Amino acid sequence: MAKILIAYYSRSGNTKKLAEAVRQGAAAVAGAEVICKAVGDVQAKDLLDYDGIMIGSPVYYGSMAWEVKKLFDESVAFHGKLSGKVGGAFSTSANLAGGNETTILDILNAMLIHGMVIRGCATGDHYGAVGINDPDKRATDQGAMFGKLVAELAVKLHG
Repeated sequence: MAKILIAYYSRSGNTKKLAEAVRQGAAAVAGAEVICKAVGDVQAKDLLDYDGIMIGSPVYYGSMAWEVKKLFDESVAFHGKLSGKVGGAFSTSANLAGGNETTILDILNAMLIHGMVIRGCATGDHYGAVGINDPDKRATDQGAMFGKLVAELAVKLHG
């Protein structure tokens, strides 16, 4: 059984809604045990317990929220110990071209520095699911597909 963590920061509830869609997609994968938590309820040492880690953040000035950055900053204590785990990122913003991709890439950069394996998507949202304001059906469908893809890879590699 592959353990999957979905951690998110959400001030308005929009990123939480997208995280729930990601969770639903991941939970549909046989062999995946999925936990979804606010990032404030996750300590850096907790990351060691998971085979797949998906992180969601709203866009703040083109980057991740400081609450998410804090988790990555604290994860430096475990550098190298996340190597080989499957990672992914998702994001919400206030408008089209609001910084979703730059935020996702910031999160993926931190994951890659940890040596994590990143799952992209050839169709739809390539880097990770994105939502604009209150995520609509397109965004939640992409979130569910993204969660499924990342969970499938985690099960294949670690299940």
